[in-house]
Amino acid sequence: TQKLLISLHSSLLIFTLVFLVIAACLRNRRPRNFPPGPLALPLVGNVFSLDLRNAHRAMTELAETYGKVYSLKLGSTWTVVLNGLSTMQEALLNKGDILNDRPVIPLHVDALPDFGKDTKFYHCIIFTNGHSWKEQRRFALFTLKYFGVGKRSLESSILNEFIYLSKEFANEKGKPFNPHYIINKAVSNIICSLVFGQRFDYCDEKFLKMTHLLDKGTQIEGSIWTQLYNAFPMLMKHFPGPHHTVRKTYSEILKLLKTEIDQHKKDLDPSEPRDFIDCYLNEIQKDGVVDSVFHEENLVMCVFDLFGAGTETTSTTLRWALLYMAKYTEIQEKVQAEIDRVIGQSRQPSMEDRPKLPYTDAVIHELQRISNIVPLSLPHVTKREVQLEGYKIPKGVTVIPNLTSVLFDKSTWETPYTFNPGHFLNKEGKFVKQAAFIPFSLGKRACLGENLARMELFLFFTSFMQRFTFSMPPGMEPVFKPQVGVTLKPSEYEICITQREVC
Repeated sequence: TQKLLISLHSSLLIFTLVFLVIAACLRNRRPRNFPPGPLALPLVGNVFSLDLRNAHRAMTELAETYGKVYSLKLGSTWTVVLNGLSTMQEALLNKGDILNDRPVIPLHVDALPDFGKDTKFYHCIIFTNGHSWKEQRRFALFTLKYFGVGKRSLESSILNEFIYLSKEFANEKGKPFNPHYIINKAVSNIICSLVFGQRFDYCDEKFLKMTHLLDKGTQIEGSIWTQLYNAFPMLMKHFPGPHHTVRKTYSEILKLLKTEIDQHKKDLDPSEPRDFIDCYLNEIQKDGVVDSVFHEENLVMCVFDLFGAGTETTSTTLRWALLYMAKYTEIQEKVQAEIDRVIGQSRQPSMEDRPKLPYTDAVIHELQRISNIVPLSLPHVTKREVQLEGYKIPKGVTVIPNLTSVLFDKSTWETPYTFNPGHFLNKEGKFVKQAAFIPFSLGKRACLGENLARMELFLFFTSFMQRFTFSMPPGMEPVFKPQVGVTLKPSEYEICITQREVC
């Protein structure tokens, strides 16, 4: 009898295991006419098909096997990856209304505290959907433009900030130093002037804490730990790792931002708004708006979005710029010669100089292309079934535009993996726009701060080249292997910055 029971238990166990394996395999089957992709394993999906430390490269390589539109299963979620310019134009421009929404990101739900509403992170700008997103985006674009984005008044703020930054550079007296945090602070001060109505001293304790926490949080959020958390949230909650520090890091930033908002509330003059926060507070106080998306909880999250995005991307690009200029000294000298010829040394650069500086403009564009700081555009999700490249993608599927596949497309760029400003110049040396230059992505979900970023990059970079020469410390070679975070950052480096002596 005992042997019979053991045999029955064993048979039942084997049957259960076989049933679970078959059920898992059936769940991993792709729907009919769904984009193809590598075999998804039970439970883990396609996690082992990707090098999570270089997911963008792995996704680009998979396109060579499975085509421009293919699918992966990350944890329990199907994800479709878009590759190539024409595919992204079809998806994000022609069918953008179906693909304008963002998916729920598990880490964001768990990492950012609830301020009293029922949706935590999803009533900000970047990851909001529907009516709330349209209203928040419209308001942010209008208000940032009102306070100078795209206008001469903001040029003055950027150029003034460069003066503070240049003093820090000059104080190093040509000795090797790490420019990471000083560049972060200079760039951050531009968005701070728009959002908080002031720039901060580089030694300001609160400012130092905000920029340090942001740097730490964005590094962790883009790590392999976070990618695993988003794929397997229920499992990773119980595993130790740096992903558990994100909540604390972002909570500290939000508390600091809340103190700024509280101070604005105390000295607000509705008739004379000083910045984005004042304008938002005025919007909150409007009477008669039913179910308004403008309330203080959303204000905190919008400020968080603007502060983070307005600091991280441009400062990272400028750090790459210094590294490339130190490596390619002949290109640096050519940029300096053009600036000396067009602008000289008696005045600061202006946005009006851009058309007269085709080589410098080409270098800036090539820096953005090759640094590829946001290699995978932020994810989208289908609002309803959509057809792309002949495939049917059901409602609720996450869609990732692989910007790397466009910025390094061999059919577009002559030398895609080499730093080559000639990609943006014609035979006469005039600047040429390239349709495949999409570092800010495409469509209505493209980077909200594109105009601000373009202005900052041009004015900071031309000012750098006008006043300084950048070189590596003796015996050191630049390292171009990136650190993977929310953006692809350069590995920490030291550089020598010397003031130019131009006759």
